[in-house]
Amino acid sequence: MALNPDPCPCCTESKHPKSYAACCGPLHAGAGIAATPEALMRSRYSAYVLANAPYLLATWHASTRPPSLDEAELKATRWIGLAVQRAQGDTVRFVARHKVQGRAHRLQETSRFVFEDGRWFYLDGVVDDV
Repeated sequence: MALNPDPCPCCTESKHPKSYAACCGPLHAGAGIAATPEALMRSRYSAYVLANAPYLLATWHASTRPPSLDEAELKATRWIGLAVQRAQGDTVRFVARHKVQGRAHRLQETSRFVFEDGRWFYLDGVVDDV
């Protein structure tokens, strides 16, 4: 399977964007695991952009993972930008901008991750009112 050479969704707002093939693509294809909580958060953001529900569920810790995700809702949301504000230890604070039915929204969250069985998993997050 050829990986997309376009800029990776997780770093389109970066001064030095990587291609999807060199960034999140291999993780989504199962050819590796995220080395840090920030790398996992970025790959999950890209999975939301691409409506990749299987990857989102696979990287969600079993103790907090929902049984399924609404794929229609995933596809109805247009993610348009990610800014990582802080990555420290097992937490990542970020702002993600998106549109639903043409209306702009901002998600500001501090996400927690857990390292288990040699890999990072998304545990949960605290969403700020913005």
